[in-house]
Amino acid sequence: MKRRLAIAITTATALVILDLITKRQASISFVGAETTVIPGVLSFTFIENAGSAFSLFRSGGAFFAIAAVLATVAVLVTLRNPHTDLETIAFGLIMGGAIGNFVDRVARGTGLLDGTVIDWIRFPNFPVFNLADSGLTVGVALLFVAMWRQRGETA
Repeated sequence: MKRRLAIAITTATALVILDLITKRQASISFVGAETTVIPGVLSFTFIENAGSAFSLFRSGGAFFAIAAVLATVAVLVTLRNPHTDLETIAFGLIMGGAIGNFVDRVARGTGLLDGTVIDWIRFPNFPVFNLADSGLTVGVALLFVAMWRQRGETA
């Protein structure tokens, strides 16, 4: 169990640190000036998002902050059971993504949990996102891969 916790917490910590650094850089470099990296494919910008993906549920900041805390607790409880390294890394990414956006909700608002999240990565026809969002998405995808592998092994 200690090994699983170490892997997950190290993964989560690395993601949170990278997320905070890149959000800070976005707040310095991209405010009011979108930067094209690959024309028509990738650009960097600065968006303050009070909601979720696609800026839905703009007044739901407290809900998302509480959900992040619950997700983190659920991951830590889940890690008490045996898991593969792939699953453990996936749980670390989910935890790191939840914590990364939670930090924004706490630190960037006038109230306790009503802050906006900094999003800065833009692809055409896709919501602007950040590294915490990427960690959540990749973590969930890795869990699906792990479940698919396990299902193939038991068939």
